[in-house]
Amino acid sequence: MEDTARQLSTYADQHKIRDLVQELVSGLLRDRPEDPVSHLLTLLRRNPHAPRVLVLGPPSVGKRSLVSLVRRDGAADSSFVTCVSGCTAASQAAGGGLHHQGESGLGRPHLDQREANSRVHLAQGWVLHGFTAAHLQSLLQGGALPDHVVLLDAPLDVLVVRSAGRMLDPLTGDVYHQTFVRPLHDAVAQRLVLAPGPAQDQLERELLRHRRDVTGLSSAFQRVLRSLSADVPPLELYHQALSFVRSGQCYRTPRVLLLGPPGSGKSLQAQLLAEKHGMLDVCSGRLLRSVAADGSSLGTRVRAYVEAGLPVPGPLLLQVLEERLSEPDCSSRGWILHGVPRDLQQLRWLQEGPHRPNRVFFLDLTDHLCLERVCQRATDPVSGERYHAVTRPAPTDRVQKRLQRRPEDQVRSVTRSLEEFRALRAALQSAFPDGIQIDADQDPGCVLESVEQRLTTS
Repeated sequence: MEDTARQLSTYADQHKIRDLVQELVSGLLRDRPEDPVSHLLTLLRRNPHAPRVLVLGPPSVGKRSLVSLVRRDGAADSSFVTCVSGCTAASQAAGGGLHHQGESGLGRPHLDQREANSRVHLAQGWVLHGFTAAHLQSLLQGGALPDHVVLLDAPLDVLVVRSAGRMLDPLTGDVYHQTFVRPLHDAVAQRLVLAPGPAQDQLERELLRHRRDVTGLSSAFQRVLRSLSADVPPLELYHQALSFVRSGQCYRTPRVLLLGPPGSGKSLQAQLLAEKHGMLDVCSGRLLRSVAADGSSLGTRVRAYVEAGLPVPGPLLLQVLEERLSEPDCSSRGWILHGVPRDLQQLRWLQEGPHRPNRVFFLDLTDHLCLERVCQRATDPVSGERYHAVTRPAPTDRVQKRLQRRPEDQVRSVTRSLEEFRALRAALQSAFPDGIQIDADQDPGCVLESVEQRLTTS
């Protein structure tokens, strides 16, 4: 029975069954169709290549300019046919109707949750922008969930300049700027009218409100969100956003494998990713110690090796990993695995088994820096904190005196581990040719940012 449950869990993870069922059930509860079977078939036929995009940003950051470029290129790019703005929601209806803009900028006065999930939008996709937090909450609760979220930002002084020079095309509603964003055609330029945005004090208040509102939204959409600096020319910003959407970014349960020599920062990056993205940090060494202490029959077998200070045999280690990665929390939340593989048997298990990673990162660091990082670190047995003689010295002499260095952090042990990793490196790259190379000789925050940029890419 347990084997069947694990197989079903693995299958559901590989084919995103949980997400699919959730979307189908939400669609039924939201729309309550008379013919639920036909409705489910419509949802299943949704064009997977038609993105649903949400654009967020403070006032005057350039949301409408970005969407104008989207609409302008809509005829050539079927991914972006429908653009939806919430800018005129308050004036449309007391109930918060949302203004619909087609390619011509004209159209019906309202867009609600059901329309956002209608046949045309399922086929074409949509771009939402200019909605208040309240409108967004209503729309998202109704099931109009974006596949991509573009968060624009710029310094206050840039926003003030853009707000003061704002120009409006009264025919199409497109927004331009006296110097920053000029229309391509003279006919459009001649009909522009000056439409300055809010003054600086009001802009500061609105910016504060935006920062407050966007915090929750950013957290909710962290797996599908990309932050872009809007302090660049509009075409450059447009191509950055377009590249983000076309890159295939979409949510898949992350199964991340971190590879690298000892001292390259695998443990720290796994911890940071787990804390920020809610995944499970699966360290092979820590996992073995945990299993050895849990009192199970498997743990009893592992404990004999752990207490003797001997390496756990490969088949036993793989059994431990198989059980842990098959648990529901790993299947639903995703995981970050590090500390394996250490030999070809473990590599084949990862490559050919049911838990093949869908994101692989190589943290690259020279042997000299690896030795410098590892051989000068020590652990406080009281707090469990790890310190480094150069980069993170002990806070007091008392702590310094009780620090202990692990046997595996001695020069001879680290050198042997480096040799083992270098010998396996060619096989690792052959097994994971799409693995991403990350320069680990930089600030941990920069390494994390490099990893995150590829975390949700298909």
